[in-house]
Amino acid sequence: MRICCISDLHGHLPEVPPCDLLLLAGDLVPTDCHSRTKGRNWLDTKFRAWLEAIPKATTVVGVAGNHDFVFTEGYPAFDRPLPWTYLQDSATTVGGVSIWGTPWQPTFFDWAFNLDEPDLAAKWDLIPERTDVLLLHGPPFGYGDPTPRGPAGSPGLLRRIEAIRPRLAVAGHIHSGYGVYRIGPTTFVSASHLDEQYAPAHRPVLLDLTDARVAVVDCGPLY
Repeated sequence: MRICCISDLHGHLPEVPPCDLLLLAGDLVPTDCHSRTKGRNWLDTKFRAWLEAIPKATTVVGVAGNHDFVFTEGYPAFDRPLPWTYLQDSATTVGGVSIWGTPWQPTFFDWAFNLDEPDLAAKWDLIPERTDVLLLHGPPFGYGDPTPRGPAGSPGLLRRIEAIRPRLAVAGHIHSGYGVYRIGPTTFVSASHLDEQYAPAHRPVLLDLTDARVAVVDCGPLY
């Protein structure tokens, strides 16, 4: 299975390389669309057009991020369904691969889907033990999470990943954390499309998931 991983679009909608599964790890809407009305309108127009241009053979699965306030009061209503699967502490299966999606991350100011670390533990406990792919917004502590204040990831999430050992975990949130990491047997991808200046800077991360391994096909700067 060819998997494409992208996070932190903030309204930028790049060309999607050929893949079987597209994973969107949150912060989808533009930074000027934090209101529920603006966010919904953007999803129903720009995001819909982008999704509909992706070949129908590609399954799209996504979660929200801390800028995606449009999802905080439940999934918005559309006249026509968007052609993707949205996960919020929920699961789906694609080609026999089990995927769990969750948008939460440690508290930082007053963003969407923020919780203090003790409250995050209840969210991480929801992740099933038999999960192949974990789709996140915030990273685990110490992996893809550098900030001037130190690592910004969740220690509890790291412990959960180490306990259940998914084959693949995908996140974003910290733009400078872009890259591919190993957490024991788990391949962890930090897939932010934008850099710290909110400019498109990173290519979508392409992986091949087989019964034997997770192989990196493409990962690097946009230019």
